[in-house]
Amino acid sequence: MEKKALRNKYKQLRLNLSPQEVEDYSLQIANKLLTLDIWDFKMYHLFLSIEKQKEVQTDFLLHILQGKDKNVVISKSDFIDYSMSHYLLTDDTRIITNNYGIPEPDGMGISIDENQLDVVFVPLLVSDSIGNRVGYGKGFYDRFLKKCRPTVLKVGLSFVKPLDYQIKTNPNDIPLDMLVCPDKIYDFRQ
Repeated sequence: MEKKALRNKYKQLRLNLSPQEVEDYSLQIANKLLTLDIWDFKMYHLFLSIEKQKEVQTDFLLHILQGKDKNVVISKSDFIDYSMSHYLLTDDTRIITNNYGIPEPDGMGISIDENQLDVVFVPLLVSDSIGNRVGYGKGFYDRFLKKCRPTVLKVGLSFVKPLDYQIKTNPNDIPLDMLVCPDKIYDFRQ
């Protein structure tokens, strides 16, 4: 199945989830994350969930990161060149919702370079069993991850387990290192 068909299928599956299912699965994902050996780092990039897309709710993960006194970095998207700029989340950060329904910083604050990041939590619709992922199709995260250090840990968050066949990729696609689902963690580095 091509990426476009996968994108349509898994967007619809996610939209069929009830608000309670989204919340329950998101909490299960956050609890699974607590079992990972990823908490000795300093700089964590977190996506803020698009509510209307029924993405994994990252509020639970944000509370974990703040409770562990970690630096949380969030992004602002540029829909002209499909790039992202990154900002340290502080008490003074003002979050706005852009025209696409994406919560993001207003562009003011402490700018963070991609090379400073240790862990990136990656949104997606579905992945395969070796870490290739399908997102919304604009390539924001592939462009962003290409600028990160090679050692950055790329952790996908998904309501669905990986596909048992390989997704057709292109040379610009950056695979995940791990995928965390409500019931299981998949480590693609092994």
